[in-house]
Parts: sequence; C-alpha cells; structure tokens
Amino acid sequence: MNDWLDIQSDPLHTKREREKARELRNSDWWKNLLAQGVCHYCQGKFPPEELTMDHIVPVARGGKSTRGNIVACCKECNNRKKYLTPAEMIMFELEAKEKAAQKNAEEE
Repeated sequence: MNDWLDIQSDPLHTKREREKARELRNSDWWKNLLAQGVCHYCQGKFPPEELTMDHIVPVARGGKSTRGNIVACCKECNNRKKYLTPAEMIMFELEAKEKAAQKNAEEE
C-alpha cells in the first residue's frame, strides 16, 4: 500500500503551521487537553508529560495547526501514526488484519 502514498510537502506551509502549533502549545486550551491525560487514539490515560501534540491530518500532508486538527496522544500512538491520514491508518489496519487472516487460513 505504500506505493500510493503521495507526500508533497510545501516548506512554507510546514514552517507557518509549525509556528502556529508552538503558539497553541502555550494556550489554556492545550494545557487543559493535556491535563485530561487521555490519548486520542488508544484512549489510554497518561501523565501530561507523556502526551504529545499530533496533527490528525499531518502538516506535511497539508494539515493545519487548528484546534480541530490537533489532538493529544501518547508517544507510541504518535510514532505508529507517523505521517498518515486517518483514512490511511484505517487502510493499513485493514490490510494487516487481512494478512493475519490469510496467514491463519494457510496454517490450518
């Protein structure tokens, strides 16, 4: 599936959105989100210092640094997500499940 991922990053967009993200990190909104201590993806509870800022649609993929596109997530989920969009994450999960099912069927 990696063959259809097209990442065309605009350096000016990326720089501008990263600056906006730095500003958001200092906002009460972000501090309150961290204080809740919940990872957006796995729903695990974490101390605020173990959560990271994640852009649902990555900046490198045209995403913006807005409250609607930023979530708190644990480092493991952030590392697993990388530069993927939500749709791509679902596709990779389905592909992995399909491969596992095929492997199980072959072993039986």
